[in-house]
Amino acid sequence: MLTAKDIMTQAPVVLSPDTDIPTAVRLLLDKKINGAPVVDAAGKVVGVLCQSDLIAQQKNVSMPSYIAILDAFIPLPSTKDLEAELGKVAAATVGQAMTPNPRTVTPETSIQDMATLMVEKKLYTLPVVAGGKLVGVVGKEDVLRTIIGDPAKG
Repeated sequence: MLTAKDIMTQAPVVLSPDTDIPTAVRLLLDKKINGAPVVDAAGKVVGVLCQSDLIAQQKNVSMPSYIAILDAFIPLPSTKDLEAELGKVAAATVGQAMTPNPRTVTPETSIQDMATLMVEKKLYTLPVVAGGKLVGVVGKEDVLRTIIGDPAKG
């Protein structure tokens, strides 16, 4: 059975929370990758920045609907959600645009478990962590390569 260590990209492209958005966009496009782990100065994975996080900067912000009860206006969706959405739209750095506290896998995680995470949670960049440190990354292309019998990246 294939595991993360069999198909992961070792020494992946990583970003810092302080990296500016144009630099991050250029890096993802130049490297032809969907996303990259974001690591702090100690090397701990603190987030993942994906193309979808960056595309969110170009979307229309939907203003919350309100309901009036006894002369009070109550927002229907959470104001926290609106604040998070506005934060992503206005992000100037990777730390502001990234998805924080990402799901990670270990080198021993099976390809079936990774595929399940990718499909059910819509996660296409999975940091591989061992001993609290980033050791690789598995992207959707890595899983797809196994379908044609090419799990090794070389």
